[in-house]
Amino acid sequence: MVNTYQIYLISDSTGETLDRIFLAIKAQFMNFKYKINSYSFTRTQNQIANILNKANSVKNPIILYTIVDNNLAKFLVKKSEEKKIPCYGILGNLILNFSKLLNQKATHQPSGQHILDDEYYNRIEAIQFTMSHDDGNLINDFDKSDIILLGVSRTSKTPTSIYLANKGFKTSNIPLVNEFSIPKKLKENPLMNCVIGLSAEPERLVDLRKNRMNSLKESENKSYTSLENIKLEIEKAKKTFKKYSWPIIDVTRKSVEETAASIIKIYEIYINNDR
Repeated sequence: MVNTYQIYLISDSTGETLDRIFLAIKAQFMNFKYKINSYSFTRTQNQIANILNKANSVKNPIILYTIVDNNLAKFLVKKSEEKKIPCYGILGNLILNFSKLLNQKATHQPSGQHILDDEYYNRIEAIQFTMSHDDGNLINDFDKSDIILLGVSRTSKTPTSIYLANKGFKTSNIPLVNEFSIPKKLKENPLMNCVIGLSAEPERLVDLRKNRMNSLKESENKSYTSLENIKLEIEKAKKTFKKYSWPIIDVTRKSVEETAASIIKIYEIYINNDR
């Protein structure tokens, strides 16, 4: 019988960093049963004590934390040791090492990454732009995009665009019904923007489209979910991408994060070549 571990994620901020790190950790272990207990904005010893009392009352607790206040972090570690609860800091050594490398003291300010600086406002602007340019909308000013995604239906254009926007990239996505759905200005100058084609295996798209129809509680569109039609759509889309020298990413076995990482690499190459 596989033990179930109680994972306590303790953060003095939103906990977003911890969530991502734990996702990366758990992906490395096949037989890992766990339950998440998340505590964000933990900034007092009293809060720490209450969490540890809860952790001490269950089987197999493990604590992961991101706390930049040294005194509070030391308190957590000390009390965890007293209760014999495994406790691991995520940022501590990194901050210390960077402090030595940069020859300056860290601010130890909780939520420091969320300061309202230019980068923050640029990201908000990118999100607003991307939401306004989803699914072929506001196509007249697509040339203001950092990245343009093209693909047939259900190739993860929207979620990938939103993820990229959160990284600060103004992203337009355009459904590729046929070559006529591509803006004339883009066809005349296909390398004016970083344009990337998204593709997927037809069998996977059949499932995604059927699920989409079911979620909308609509009667199934035989043409939309036909394997033969989808194969033809994908084939035509790939020919179009190659015609205009647009790189292609197959999203079939990729998460949105993996697809976005590939897109960002292509974008960086595009920008460097454009200079």
